[in-house]
Amino acid sequence: MTASAYDAARLDEAMSSLPGAGPELLVALDLDGTTIRHDTSLSPRVADAIHAHLAVGSRVVIATGRGIDAMMLVADQLRLPDGVAICANGAITLSREAGVAEPGIYPGARLLDYTTFNPAAEIDIIRTHVPEALLAVEPARGPRRLSAPFPDGELVGHSVITPAAKLAGDDATRLTVRAPSLSAQELQDRIDGLGLDGVEYAVGWTAWLDISPYGVSKASALEKLRQEFSLPTSNVLAVGDGENDIEMLGWAGTGISMGDASPKVHGSADAQTAPVDEDGLAIVLERLL
Repeated sequence: MTASAYDAARLDEAMSSLPGAGPELLVALDLDGTTIRHDTSLSPRVADAIHAHLAVGSRVVIATGRGIDAMMLVADQLRLPDGVAICANGAITLSREAGVAEPGIYPGARLLDYTTFNPAAEIDIIRTHVPEALLAVEPARGPRRLSAPFPDGELVGHSVITPAAKLAGDDATRLTVRAPSLSAQELQDRIDGLGLDGVEYAVGWTAWLDISPYGVSKASALEKLRQEFSLPTSNVLAVGDGENDIEMLGWAGTGISMGDASPKVHGSADAQTAPVDEDGLAIVLERLL
């Protein structure tokens, strides 16, 4: 199967046990590479499919590795109404509420739940074995702390350059490692076997590594929401493309990977759809309308 092909019959079979669009359906959507293209543009077809689900009451939840500020910008781009979103790979669950102004939080966002850790040990390991890497520590509230500036356009929101000795803290929801001089595979090779135990971590489609508190993932945050919604897991559809989506795709009643995801991601899903540039998410959502 090529990256631009998918098996429509297999996709239909995998989705056959889901309820149709409506309040009994929970839809968990990754953002980058799934809902929006890698250049951050949004397909009108994808936007229309999401809004068609919202119009009939489907419980659409963004589940992203992005921080709050970057997620809120996409929510605005999608013209989403108030609702719940999961950020920082599950470390933060928030409510988007127009007019809310919570101290240290992006306007219109209210924290519902978050998990923090102190990444001091992980920072020491990365600085020793990947000394050229850029580091970012993202707290639940307030500006992120950077070891040095990231490439232009890669971070959204307020950041402050911080001495290495003060990067860590008990308020971290995630540690991001960025190595612009390396490929994603080269970064993966460098961190393999480094003893990053007691945390969760995943390398993105560029040399970007997110390290999160142990036991925290998109799946763990979504499970809490599923219980609050009183829906069975069989009523959950999740769509994603990255290694940080693997737990979510495996946890959901039906997990669908994007056509241009890696074999490892495909292996965690029940079926795959077309790539993001071919409106793969819309193809999935339209089947339930």
